[in-house]
Parts: sequence; C-alpha cells; structure tokens
Amino acid sequence: MVIGGGLAGLLAAWALRGYAERIVIVERDRYPEGPAFRSGVPQARHAHLLLEAGHRALAELMPGAREELLTAGAVRVPMSGVRWLSAAGWLAKYESEVAFLSCTRPLLDHTVLRRVRGEPSVRWLENTDVVGLLGTPGELTGVQVRARGDARARVRELRAEMVVDASGRTSSVPSWLARLGCPPTPEERVDAGVSYASRMYHRTAGADPGFDALYLQTKAPDAPRLGVVLPVEDGRWIASVGSMRGAQAEPGASGFDRQLRLLRDPSLRELLAAAEPAGAVRGFWPGPGVRRHYERRAPRGLVVIGDAVCTFNPVYGQGITVSALGARALRAAAERHGGIGHGTAHTARKGIAAATDTAWLLSSSEDVRFPATTGGPAGLGVRAQHRYLDRVIRRATVDPAVCKALHEVMSMVAAPTALMRPAVLGAVLRGGGRGRPASP
Repeated sequence: MVIGGGLAGLLAAWALRGYAERIVIVERDRYPEGPAFRSGVPQARHAHLLLEAGHRALAELMPGAREELLTAGAVRVPMSGVRWLSAAGWLAKYESEVAFLSCTRPLLDHTVLRRVRGEPSVRWLENTDVVGLLGTPGELTGVQVRARGDARARVRELRAEMVVDASGRTSSVPSWLARLGCPPTPEERVDAGVSYASRMYHRTAGADPGFDALYLQTKAPDAPRLGVVLPVEDGRWIASVGSMRGAQAEPGASGFDRQLRLLRDPSLRELLAAAEPAGAVRGFWPGPGVRRHYERRAPRGLVVIGDAVCTFNPVYGQGITVSALGARALRAAAERHGGIGHGTAHTARKGIAAATDTAWLLSSSEDVRFPATTGGPAGLGVRAQHRYLDRVIRRATVDPAVCKALHEVMSMVAAPTALMRPAVLGAVLRGGGRGRPASP
C-alpha cells in the first residue's frame, strides 16, 4: 500500500514490483492524460532537477527512463556548464563529467507514471483520501480510505502487509500514529523562512549566454537572496528567485522584478530582460525543513519516503534526488529479505535514513548561517564546519580540482568527507583558502 502517487510514491511502487503480489497506490488527485501541472504538487511550477546521484539512481531503478527524459526534452547540464556565483565569488571553470538533468516537474512525473502504469501488479485508487491507519502501536495492518472531498462517504478499510507513506511534506501519518497510541517520532526542524517565485521564459533564439545554467547563491548574513535559471524542454528557461526570512518578495510580476534587481549580481536580470515570458509568476512558501527519524521509532510494516520523511530547503535542489535514493534503498531492502515482510520495512527505514543523511547535513547546516533561522544544528562543530567550508569555497574560485570535489559533494556522488581528501585539504591549506576569484 502506497499513500500518495507523486514521484516518491511512484518510485516506491516501482521499487517493490516483483516482491509484492499487489501494490495499491492511493492518490488524492486524478492524473492528467499527459505532462501537466496538478493541484497535488504545488511546488511543480518551480525549478526542479535530478542531481547526478539522482539520475543514476533513476537509471538503476528504471532502466531507460533517463533516456526517455532526454528524448522528451530534458536537458543534461554538466556542472562545468553552470555559471555559479558562490559566497566567495565565481567558481573556477573546468570540464566536468558530473551533470544534472533539468526539466519541468510534469515531464519528470509523467515519464515515471507512464512506466508504472504498465506494471500489472500495481493497482490505482485515484480521487481517494487516506483518512487513517489500521493496526496497533506495534504493527500496521492497513489504511482507511474514502472518496475525496466527501466527508459523508463510507470509510473503507484496506489491509496491507506494508504501508509506504509518500504523501509529501503535509503527511498526516504522525497524527494518525498518535491516534493509534504510538509515541511521537523523533524529529529535527530548521526554518530559514525560505520563499521563492518562478517564471517560465522562451529562450532567445540563437542567443548564447556563455553558460547552460546560472546560479546566484545567497551570502550570509547580508545577502539573503538567490537567483537561478535552468533550461527545460520546449526551448524554455525556468527562472526562480528565492529569499530567506526577512527578504521575501512581494507577490506577482512586480515583486519578481524587484527581487531580480536586489540580487548580488545583475547577470540574471540582464539575461531575462531580453527573454519573452512564457507564463505568470508563481510563488511558493515551502515551510520548515523537517526530518523525521522513523528508523529510530516506528511500528512494524511502516516505511516513509520522500518529503514525508524529510523536507529540505528547496534552494539546494536535493528533494527529488533523495526520493530516488530512498526508492533504491527500499528496493535493496526487498531484495535482501526476498519480499515485503517486517524485516524489509525495518531495513528500508534504515536505508532511507542513510540516503537522507548527506542532504540533511548540507542543507540544515547552511540554513543556520542566516540569523533569522530557527532550529537546526548548533555548537562548535557547526562553526568549525562553516569555517572549513568557507575556505574550500574560496579555494574553489581559483582551483579547478577543489571546485570539482565541491561539485561532486553537492551532486551527492561523494560524501562530505571528500572535501577532506589529502589533495583537497592540501590545496586549501596551502592556499590559505584565498585566491583571486575566477572571472565570470
């Protein structure tokens, strides 16, 4: 049983194929016929990407899906093709084999949905709400469902050996577990007050801006705004401007344009000034980052994946990559145990937590740089981490090898400890973390 048929839920269902006789996906929406925005994915109108680790995991889970995305118009962007203004200046240029895939969220979702639709073991309950869990504090045995939007509709009970919660950042599973008498799941929270707005543009025909994508990073504490532009299918760009608490944009096109003017560098504003808008400005307030530690405490038979287990500040672009890594961990657990018994759920929870660790460490520790952030890690360890990372980033503006290592960590194909490898450490210490930043 999978609660939620978004990307995380679809990948979870696909991961379990061959190990479950029947997989039921319960989805609140009705799916559109083709790639289209839908109300159940409010963040879909904003920039999305699959980091290198994410599209590797997708290719492993669903062979051929990466090629389908590229054929449909997704763009492979090497990290060396990103013009990146870090907190210390423009990152150094080099040739990179590490890349991300950039496309609209509807294209990504529809590509995965089409594949899952063809799996005969998957059943679908669309336009249906899950309203509760079945079981005891020690073991889940299913869910309660009813037709969406009708409080008077009959509540039905659906039995299941495993319940996978993929219902996103607004998951009701914590409250449903409390209703069963379960103790609260340990969780961490960090809230930088992030908000952002996005708009589609037609890419200017024949124009070569000199880069594939542009990222103007925040700089704590005095520059809490960021800007990004990514290429997507159909010859379009998606541009987003974001901010931390206290620097929020006013709504609409006027607020979007004002945020562009307030960015640290005029590159994005100048690029978009010559481009034709392809849609309205859309805003989004994602809320705090929350990590729930179901690997420490959960009833037997429960697996939680995607934003339901961990939500990040979206500016780091980690969310859908972590969903893919979580689905891969679920698949590995089913393979290890040869099915979907309680041992599988326990192993999957641990694997999903491990797949989440690096992304949470990177995003939460960066969020606390801003003085208006609430929650998050603190102490001497975090301050030492900040000091060393600052030195790495300064060195990455002049040293391609250090920049390459930084990109590999940010792309989640290398652990943060890669920044302590002797070659990187030596370059950082020899250079004192200083140098003349690369020219844009």
